Amino acid sequence: MNDFEFLFALYGLMLGLSIAEVLSGLARSIEERLQSRPTLRIGWLCPLLAAFVLLDLLSFWNAAWGVRSLVRVSGESLMLVTAFASAYYLAARLVFPRDLAQLTDLDDHFFRIRWIVLGILFVLLVVQMIFYASVPAILPRLLAPASLVMTSLLAVLLVAAMIVRSRRWATVVLTALVGRYVAGYLIF
Repeated sequence: MNDFEFLFALYGLMLGLSIAEVLSGLARSIEERLQSRPTLRIGWLCPLLAAFVLLDLLSFWNAAWGVRSLVRVSGESLMLVTAFASAYYLAARLVFPRDLAQLTDLDDHFFRIRWIVLGILFVLLVVQMIFYASVPAILPRLLAPASLVMTSLLAVLLVAAMIVRSRRWATVVLTALVGRYVAGYLIF
C-alpha cells in the first residue's frame, strides 16, 4: 500500500459517509412526506442543495486523485485530511434536518442552514485553491483560462446562494451551481 492509498482510505471513508448523510436525509424527508405528513413541503431548495453538495463532494474526491503523486503520510497529512473531510461531513449532515416533526417546509430549513453549509464549501474551495497555488506542478492548470472561469463562477455562485433572499433566486442560483458541475463533468 502506498502513501496515497493509505490516506485515501480515510478520505474516501469520510467522504462516503458524507454522501450517505445527504442521501439518508433526502430519503427521510421523502419518507416523512409520503407516510405520515403529506402537508410537509419538500420544495426545491434542500434537494438542489443536496445535489450540489453531492457534486461538490465528487469534485473533491476527483481532486484527490489528481494530487495522488504529492501525497505523503505524516501526522500533519492525517490531520489535514481528517479536518477537510470532517468539514464536508458537517456540511452534508446539515443539508436535511434530522427531526422533521416541527417543520412544515424544507425551504425554511434551507434558509436557516445555507450560510453554514455553503460557507463550509466556500472555505474548502479556498483551501483547495491555496494548496494548488502552492504546488508548482499544479499552478499552470490552476491558471488556465477554463479553470479560472469555472472556479470564479463557482465562488460567485456560492456567495450568491448565501445572500439571495427569495426562494425564486435561491432556486435559480442553486440550479446554476448544479448546472456548473454537470457541464464541467460532461465537458472537461
